[in-house]
Amino acid sequence: MIDGFKKFLMRGNVLDLAIAVVIGTAFATVVKTVVDNLVSPLIASLGGSNVNGLAFHIVDGNAASKVDIGAIINAFVVFFLTALVVYFVLVVPMKKIQDRRAAKAGTPEEEPEPLTMDQELLVEIRDALRARPLN
Repeated sequence: MIDGFKKFLMRGNVLDLAIAVVIGTAFATVVKTVVDNLVSPLIASLGGSNVNGLAFHIVDGNAASKVDIGAIINAFVVFFLTALVVYFVLVVPMKKIQDRRAAKAGTPEEEPEPLTMDQELLVEIRDALRARPLN
């Protein structure tokens, strides 16, 4: 039972996922810092001289009714940049490594399925027509 668990853990997919989670979590902090300190002020400046930037209150004077569109845009930017870096830093190199391993191992080709009776008959007819001399 422990051997099966060890094989499960050592499969490439589980290790890839664990690495992606660790690196993605660490990188998310970097991306969030850049977005909060660079992208957020740029997005807020689009809102004009309003201190709230792209935020507005549904009910004036009620702080709980604030809708911050800039924060929503920031969340999408953080997600997109994190996914982009994880893809190009982890997924693409791992895919290349797996392709090299598969090519090095020389994966055996699958044998073709046996022909059905109809297919065999059609092959015989084709071969007979090819062997027939042209007039």
